[in-house]
This record gives sequence, structure tokens and C-alpha cells, in this order.
Amino acid sequence: MIRLLAPFVLLILIAWGSVRLSIGRTRRALDARAQLLVDPALDVELRKLADALGIGRITLRVLPDDSVNGFADADGRIYLTQGFLAARARAEVSDAELASVVAHELGHVAQGHMRRRMIDVAGHNVVLGVAAMLVQRLVPVIGPWLVHHAGAALMARLSRRDEFEADAWAAALLIKAGIGTAPQKSLLSRLGGLAGGGDEGVGGPAWLRSHPPAMERIRAIEANEARWGA
Repeated sequence: MIRLLAPFVLLILIAWGSVRLSIGRTRRALDARAQLLVDPALDVELRKLADALGIGRITLRVLPDDSVNGFADADGRIYLTQGFLAARARAEVSDAELASVVAHELGHVAQGHMRRRMIDVAGHNVVLGVAAMLVQRLVPVIGPWLVHHAGAALMARLSRRDEFEADAWAAALLIKAGIGTAPQKSLLSRLGGLAGGGDEGVGGPAWLRSHPPAMERIRAIEANEARWGA
């Protein structure tokens, strides 16, 4: 039994190690490029979030990237792109809307999505590799292709679930902070246009999309508000 399990355990350890190495490389690359954001005007909105959370302050980092994006890393640090701040400077995005982005990323951090994805990716790589080898014997060429797309669809579904969860967490925080969900919903409705395309992360077939369509996210936020009596 131990001999049968040993190869799978080894594959899991290798996959986990590769994920950790990738995260380390990404962290160092971000450290080399990112700068702390010092912005008294935005700090007014961030202070509301921090007070609602009962913490001292929220620190943001800025990446010199022209895209309109925000994200959190596996260690819980939150980044905004220079493109997002440029949109704000053009009055295309308000401080309250930027605060809603930060609240969303805090939702990812609070619910452990990044670390959960690390485990998912490690397990996904192992299962995908084994399944592809087995299917290759039964259905050459097309078999591994089907396995790959099934794995990609599963990871995309998990990503969409995380987005809904982070949206809900952010909505609750924004309500508690006295900001409300209006900035969150207004930004979602325009995010595709700001990013220079359609809805964020929704290119390609629906089952391979990393983000749900904006209107689905807005409807989910409103459903939560109705359920909470907000």
C-alpha cells in the first residue's frame, strides 16, 4: 500500500514545492516594482474601512502598470495598479469606488482564498498529470486535451466562487464602514470599460471564465443586501 501511495505523495510534494517557489518569485518581483501608496485623500476612505475592522490602518502598494486592476498576494498585501490611480486622477473612479476595490481584496485575504488556491493548484497539477497519463492510453491525443480543459474549467469555477465570496464580504464591510455598496456596484458596472474591454476575466467560454459577469455580481450583492435588510 505504501509503495502504491509513494509516487502520489511525491507528486504532491513536488507540486506544492513548485507552487511555493512560484509564489516566492512573484513576491520578489512585486517587491522590486511596487511602492507604498501615500495618498491622504484616499486615506479618508481607507480609515473608514480600518475603523470598521478595528485595525490601525490599511496599507496599499502601487504597481507601475497601466492596466486597471487590484489584487492581493498570498501574504495578504494589497496592490493597486498605476492605471487605476490614473483613472481616478481623470475622475473616472472615485475614492469610494477605490475603497470598494480594497474591501474586495480584503475579502480575499480574510477568507484565505490565495492560500486555498495554492492547495487547489498543487492538487490540481497532481490529479491532472495522473489523469492525463491514464487517459492518454485510452484516448490518445484528444484524451489529455479533454482532461486539461476539464481541469481548467474546475479552477475557473473555484475562482468565480471566490469572487462572489469576496464581493459579499466587501459589501458587508462597506455597509459597516458607512460607505455603502453603491460605489461597489457602480464600479462593477463600468469596470469592463475602464479595463478596455468586456467584463473583467470573462473572455472565452463561460465555463473557463475566472470572474463572473459584472451584472451577476451586482445582482448577488443586491440579494445579500435584501437578505441582510441593508
